[in-house]
Amino acid sequence: MPAPTMLTSRDVHYRIERSGAVAAIVDTEGAAKVDAMRDRLPTLRTTAVAGEAPSASWQSLDGLLASAGDGPTADDPTAAQDPMLVYFTSGTVAYPKMVLHPQSYAIGHAAITARYWQDLRADDVHWTISDTGWAKAAWGKLFGQFAAGVEVVNMNMGKPDADLILDVLARNGISTFCAPPTLYRMLVLTDLRRHDLSALRHCLSAGEPLNPEVLRGWEEGTGGRTVYDGYGQTETVNLCANYRCLPVRPGSMGKPTPGMDVHVVDDAGNPVPDDEEGNIAVRVRPERPIGMFLEYWHDPDATAACHVGDWYLTGDHARRDSDGYLWFEGRADDVITSAAYRIGPFEVESALVEHPAVAEAAVVGKDDPERTQIVTAFCILVPGVEGTPALAKELQEHVRTVTAPYKYPREVHFVTELPKTVSGKIRRTELRQRLREGLA
Repeated sequence: MPAPTMLTSRDVHYRIERSGAVAAIVDTEGAAKVDAMRDRLPTLRTTAVAGEAPSASWQSLDGLLASAGDGPTADDPTAAQDPMLVYFTSGTVAYPKMVLHPQSYAIGHAAITARYWQDLRADDVHWTISDTGWAKAAWGKLFGQFAAGVEVVNMNMGKPDADLILDVLARNGISTFCAPPTLYRMLVLTDLRRHDLSALRHCLSAGEPLNPEVLRGWEEGTGGRTVYDGYGQTETVNLCANYRCLPVRPGSMGKPTPGMDVHVVDDAGNPVPDDEEGNIAVRVRPERPIGMFLEYWHDPDATAACHVGDWYLTGDHARRDSDGYLWFEGRADDVITSAAYRIGPFEVESALVEHPAVAEAAVVGKDDPERTQIVTAFCILVPGVEGTPALAKELQEHVRTVTAPYKYPREVHFVTELPKTVSGKIRRTELRQRLREGLA
């Protein structure tokens, strides 16, 4: 059960208590977080630290390994559907759930993620920016990449720094690079031409959709290099992707990956017509495709709720065009209902980021007695730009121009940061709560 180092003591308590974990292996900083909650964790029997033991209740990791004895042998084989690991979801819209994956999960990433989407070759130097506690690491730099035999760069970065990232790319001759949209939005605000990125041949992004304006900025700053967006979840391997062999349509999630039957369906599991919004769904019956999770562990209600007929519903909304490209609309919980219109936040966010004053934006629905909800925007401005009522009005008019008029944000709030999960996804549920409590 991998965990990010950024977790708080409260997070550690939730994960150990929820899972009934009997052992914890941590670094020195993590040991203090466990100690703060130890008397409330009755299942915890073994604690080991990679580093100096802070107290007698801890043993060293080396000592634990030395006393563990031999592992499984050929006489005790592991089956493909045996449980392998548990990842916690990022908790974008609710408390994190435990995602149980089988042993075959690794094989799914080797083919679908590393070979087809990342296009890895034996001579590549690959870097995915991700804490190893999240499924993004399994996607981006562990299972598939090791199986492909490529050189993998791992780095504990701490707080992201644009110049440091670009320096690592240049100094190490990174040829394939994957980062979340949050970091690409930060990188395009710098002078990319100051760094030698000539070794870079393939760029990727996953975690949230990448705004078309950011795609254009990266291409312009790196001499025409495209970012190939991919889509999947903690529960899955790569489900949809943009490939080098297909034209990229900026803002699109791409097309379904090999072996994945992905459609856009209504709440009853019926496919919807092209260009209509619906649930992103993966066919899991009669045979569950490789790389799909087994269940939400200890949560049969949540497991049942995300399955309808032959489909697993991802909880995300999209539409499919006549050529088979999928276009992300937002989390099902994030879709805004305003005066009978259904508005996906991503399109409005992309429009805002296209404005030269906006570095990053998040859009949510605010409860409204007349319209059900109104579109409300939270914007981080580029350095040197001041948030004023005049700028707010300018942004509203800008969105009116580049999207349908009914989608413009009726409220614009200027902020210095956006609430995010430790994996970098915007917590729109927290923004909605701020609005309900009158804190925005």
